[in-house]
Amino acid sequence: MRLSAEKLAWSVHGTPLLTDVNLTVEPGQTFGLVGPNGSGKTSLLRLLAGLNKPKAGRVLIDHQPMHTLKQRTIAQSIALVEQQADTTDRITVRQVVSLGRTPFLSALRPWSKEDDAIVAQALRDVDMAHMTDRLWHTLSGGERQRVHIARALAQQPKILLLDEPTNHLDIRHQLSILELVRQLPITVMISLHDLNHAMECDRIGVMDNGRLIDSGPPHEVLTTNRLQQTFGVYAHVIDDPVDGKQVMRFRSAM
Repeated sequence: MRLSAEKLAWSVHGTPLLTDVNLTVEPGQTFGLVGPNGSGKTSLLRLLAGLNKPKAGRVLIDHQPMHTLKQRTIAQSIALVEQQADTTDRITVRQVVSLGRTPFLSALRPWSKEDDAIVAQALRDVDMAHMTDRLWHTLSGGERQRVHIARALAQQPKILLLDEPTNHLDIRHQLSILELVRQLPITVMISLHDLNHAMECDRIGVMDNGRLIDSGPPHEVLTTNRLQQTFGVYAHVIDDPVDGKQVMRFRSAM
């Protein structure tokens, strides 16, 4: 499923947070979103997910303007994993992940064994099947993040948006989650702070001061000039002796 933004703008209390953002993520593509803190990545993802309405411009899903679609239709197509989402309710891990099935349930389509199987598979995918009955408030930050990702997987979206999903995760689960996301046969947009992780995406976009200032293949976008101008760092590229992939090492340009 194709996801597009045309001249998107967003502001809060008169302060512009996004200005004239144009981008397209093609079906099945993994698009990495990078940029300094406060550059507008989270604001953009929330607009693309339909959680906020743009002040100007529009979002399109397979060429259809999002504002013309029913909320249920959007929820059956797009899932968003936010940086922070919490609850004070006494709710189990399985109940959280089951929320991903909500857009598909109705009086004519009640919960079924198929939903049970989808939830169980999502928990296995993020290595949380052994914590199915654990209460939410007893989980660590990393465990909660994996449950949120499982909830999004249970939604079986055609477009998956992730806002810094590796936050709070140990290195093993960072790598496993990113590998899982890359293998999904769907359209993915993922916000990342680790630029070496971003190098694994099909394409990336660079946000700065609320604008999308560059996009394209990672090796063409993350040049030494771009890294210095936007991120304030010098980069040295080395070849990994194990797999031959290029890895960036950084030092401050300030």
